[in-house]
Amino acid sequence: QVHLVESGGGLVQPGESLRLSCVVSEFISDYKRIGWFRQAPGKLREGVACMSRTDGNTYYEDSVKGRFTVSRDNVRNTLYLQMNSLTPEDTAVYYCAADYLVPPIPMSDTDYLSRRCSDSRAWDYWGQGTQVTVST
Repeated sequence: QVHLVESGGGLVQPGESLRLSCVVSEFISDYKRIGWFRQAPGKLREGVACMSRTDGNTYYEDSVKGRFTVSRDNVRNTLYLQMNSLTPEDTAVYYCAADYLVPPIPMSDTDYLSRRCSDSRAWDYWGQGTQVTVST
């Protein structure tokens, strides 16, 4: 059963923008955290931007800070990733994922969000991915 559906990928030139969308099924709408990950050929999957469901806190990977923005539309159950000033290094398959884990030891939601977004393992639900290619 598909619970996350991404769209919006494509081929763009360096410096251009794209907006990715991820529709979240109501079946998993009570997730703890939701985020965007990417995987380039020959590289490990990495967290790009994540958001806590309850307070909307966000976390960004260093290389995308100031260029990417994660947001959500609760009415449409949709997560977005606005990507500006794209570079060839942003080329990858982008995945949406949802997470239900709780911290094993007491810690702030902000700290746990950064830890979870930095580790793609054990996220509970994944979309099928959408290809983003930045090239001249």
